[in-house]
Formats: sequence, structure tokens, C-alpha cells
Amino acid sequence: MFPERIYNLALLVSDELRERRLRVTTAESCTGGLVAALFTEISGSSKVFDRGFVTYSNRAKEEVLGVPGDLLADYGAVSEPAARMMAEGALEVGRANIAVAITGIAGPEGGTPMKPVGTVHFACLRENRALVHEMVQFGPIGRSEVRMASVEKALEMIREQIA
Repeated sequence: MFPERIYNLALLVSDELRERRLRVTTAESCTGGLVAALFTEISGSSKVFDRGFVTYSNRAKEEVLGVPGDLLADYGAVSEPAARMMAEGALEVGRANIAVAITGIAGPEGGTPMKPVGTVHFACLRENRALVHEMVQFGPIGRSEVRMASVEKALEMIREQIA
């Protein structure tokens, strides 16, 4: 289901989470739950994966993760503030030590000059640490490719928070 390189990275992240007795939760928009699906592909994932939130619509981001509607109206769902609030909301609602949030424009439609197709915002938060945000411009490489590259980036960010 997942490319071997990304599956192996997930195995490594899962092992590191298990060793440190940490759990992760996800708040996903453009990836539609792929990060959660990847974790649950791994046997024993219940020890390291708490839950995943697929909040594709703005309303879901508001209702499930507590992202303020005025923030979404002012900055849009594909923005640093939205990604940050998604991660904070997931950590607050879930029972995990680390939350990762992903929101972007996978394409092929939906891009604008300010937010072109392939723009993805990531936020990763570990309890009692500063939140980390990154914005990546993957470009118009294809919808599936943007989504899979986003899964890989999210795993890398989780891994950085484990250390």
C-alpha cells in the first residue's frame, strides 16, 4: 500500500516511539488519513498511535480540533496558523505526547498564485516543547505524489520530536 522507503521510515519512527514510551496523534487534511493508515499498517501500532483526525473541511477543523472560524477566514485552511491550531487541538483532544498536523493543496486544482498546488503546511508539537512549523512547496508533481511526500515529511517531523 505504501512505498517501501516510507513504510520503513514508519517502522523506524514506531520503534523509536515505543522505546521512549511516546504516543502520536495526527490531524490530517490533504493527506486524508494516510499517516494514520500508515501507522496502523504496523503490527503493535496501538502502543504508539493514539488516534487520527481527518479534518478535511473547515467546519471539521473547527468542530473537532477547535480551530477558530475567524482564523480560517483570515488565513485560510492552508496556512501556518491553521496547521499550528490543528496540531494544538489534536494534542489537546487526543491522548498522545506528540501531534502532527498536515494541511495543503494536493491539486491538480485549488491552487492560487499565493498558494500554488503543492503547498503544504506541517505543524508538529510534543507536549512541553515548542511547536515546529514547516511549509513545503512540492510543486505540481501530482496529487498522489504530493500526498505521499507529505506523509514522509510528517514522519520526519515526528522523528525530530522524539529525540
